[in-house]
Amino acid sequence: MHRRLAVIGHQLLKKPIYSSLTNTISHTHLNYLNPRTNGSKLFRAFIFTSTHQRRVADPNDPSTLMKEDGVAVCSQMWIENFKEPEKTVTQLAHYLRRFELWVLAYQKVCADETGAYVPRSAVQRSALEDLLALRNAVLDGRFKWGARLEFFIKSPKDKTEYESLSKRKIRAILTTTQPPAFQDRIVQEVLFMILEPIYESRFSQKSFAFRPGRTAHTVLRVIRRSFAGYLWYIKGDVSTILDGMKAGMIIGALMRDVRDKMVVDLVKAALVTPVITSQVEDKKKKVKRKYQKKKVLADDEPKPDPYWLDSFFGFAPEEAEKVPSWGHCGILSPLLANICLDELDRWMEGKIKEYYRPSKSDVLWNSPEGEVEQGNTSWPEFVPTSGPDKTRKIDYVRFGGHILIGVRGPRADAATLRKQLIEFCDKTYMLKLDNESLPIEHITKGIMFLDHVLCRRVVYPTLRYTATGGKIISEKGVGTLLSVTASLKQCIKQFRKLSFLKGDRDPDPQPCFRMFHATQAHTNAQMNKFLSTMVEWYRYADNRKKIVNFCSYIIRGSLAKLYAAKYKLRSRAKVYKIGARNLSRPLKEKKGQSPEFQNLLRMGLAESIDGLQYTRMSLVPETDYTPLPTGWRPDHEKALLEYIRLHDPKTVEEQRSCLKEQGLISPQDYISMLVWNYKRNAIGVDQHSTTLSGGNNMRKELLLGSNEGNNDLKTGDQEDSQETLHAAQSIG
Repeated sequence: MHRRLAVIGHQLLKKPIYSSLTNTISHTHLNYLNPRTNGSKLFRAFIFTSTHQRRVADPNDPSTLMKEDGVAVCSQMWIENFKEPEKTVTQLAHYLRRFELWVLAYQKVCADETGAYVPRSAVQRSALEDLLALRNAVLDGRFKWGARLEFFIKSPKDKTEYESLSKRKIRAILTTTQPPAFQDRIVQEVLFMILEPIYESRFSQKSFAFRPGRTAHTVLRVIRRSFAGYLWYIKGDVSTILDGMKAGMIIGALMRDVRDKMVVDLVKAALVTPVITSQVEDKKKKVKRKYQKKKVLADDEPKPDPYWLDSFFGFAPEEAEKVPSWGHCGILSPLLANICLDELDRWMEGKIKEYYRPSKSDVLWNSPEGEVEQGNTSWPEFVPTSGPDKTRKIDYVRFGGHILIGVRGPRADAATLRKQLIEFCDKTYMLKLDNESLPIEHITKGIMFLDHVLCRRVVYPTLRYTATGGKIISEKGVGTLLSVTASLKQCIKQFRKLSFLKGDRDPDPQPCFRMFHATQAHTNAQMNKFLSTMVEWYRYADNRKKIVNFCSYIIRGSLAKLYAAKYKLRSRAKVYKIGARNLSRPLKEKKGQSPEFQNLLRMGLAESIDGLQYTRMSLVPETDYTPLPTGWRPDHEKALLEYIRLHDPKTVEEQRSCLKEQGLISPQDYISMLVWNYKRNAIGVDQHSTTLSGGNNMRKELLLGSNEGNNDLKTGDQEDSQETLHAAQSIG
């Protein structure tokens, strides 16, 4: 049997198709009488050839271009730009060539398109080849924005065969409004990943919209921290800039910091290329409502937003409703809007320094430098009463296209600043503003911003401070307190827009019939999530308990009316009687105490019902009064700046010089001293007296901070280094 296998193997090796195998074992000869050695040689030959062929890389495989992780490439871009924020960028084409960024952009767009994240290892080779063709087209200038029929890469959901479409369908595609092409969104993502770190390191600290880590909550905390003591406020709306600007003005703002021709041309083409929209829309005839079947989503179709999230989006304040969308720029539009409005931020920063006039009699702001972070850091919203001669200063924040300016001084100064602002916007943005669009209001009237009202009230707190000698002194003080309260009027308006209530003075909850076909458990869970987001939205409002309790009352009344209509209970009182105050008991059974339901719930065959949250004011959490730290920055910027500082050679030298000046020793020297003390105790006092000179030398080296003698500890008698190693291990 073994001899037959050896003969067959010998005949196979003689064929030309296995020439690589014969070359591999040409130095050996098969022995027909020793089948065991022949089998091992054949096995080794096959293993060698298979692994040898597997190691040969396919030159046409696009995955060979991915030498690094895309996130690592993005991180490096952020570090480089934050290290040199004032440097004009001229070379960005090499980032456009990085295939890792294109794969990362493909993953992000696929996640938005399909609702599921695609790992890099799961991206198919055909998709990588199409992605490479798209990258090459962008680099060669063959890419066109707004393509409708010819694509370099298509969405995984798009199964349309465009070659076999009829003329009517092709005409409809070319003449009606269509969503942005999949390949356009990939190019937008790549440009966004390249441009965002460049401008995030340059943007003003006064802008907070369309930026990572800077939300509406950040604006409210900044107002509470820095706007205390201001009497006059200028509230402006320049959101018409977000509707669109001339392409030349946008490109001019972009080229102040970016001078790469390829990137600028791509952005310019996205702005200039016309977007095809439907001119005439057919008026929909009123059709009687019919029973609609439950929609079943496809496997690759993303789930729509849940009801609670859709309702919460309806609570967006006026300042956050408008998101710019310019041409084919897509997600680049908010970034480009911030680039254009950054000139306004810089102009206002100059005005802040120009206007600052300190007064020595002022309690808080009396420094000639005019630092923004002056004031009471532990209680920033409180400003003690000063004399008639007060420090004059202004401050400014911008959230999207809405600005808020606080003026500490006479109204004439606010009027002068408004006039200069109108002239600046007319000259820079060709935007015609008037006094009505920039009203000047006193703090006593209440300033509405982000659905919160800014006002002040006079308080008489007891101030305690430590005097000379450590004596604690308590005295009655007087001052003004900046109050940031949620607007109940705006809350009622938003609920009315979402059809949760009707009426103004006496709001009456209305049933939310969108949840009519959902179970009681699912409906309660949806409303609990909605209430949790409302609690978080009003986190920094002084009247957080009151406003959240009102929201809970409206939602609870709306659900009670819904359940009364659904289960034919006629009134809310009967619903509360059966389902309890928080609607946690099942309404199908009488009083919710049926033994059948309890048994099913115990066995896990029935769905448990969570009661509504925050049904009482005592259950609502307190207002968050945590003051904003001095020099606040988002967490990602803190990490970047700390990373850059620790990798700076100057930081290491400063730490070493500080150790020497303060007489401290390094951890390595400290371990060496511990080893030396261990040896001293182990040898004994009598034996150690002979090595006193060596010990003194070592002590002198440790005090001077020298690195010599730290690795190999030597005494006057030249002791063995193995003993030193054993001592160090014992200490460890």
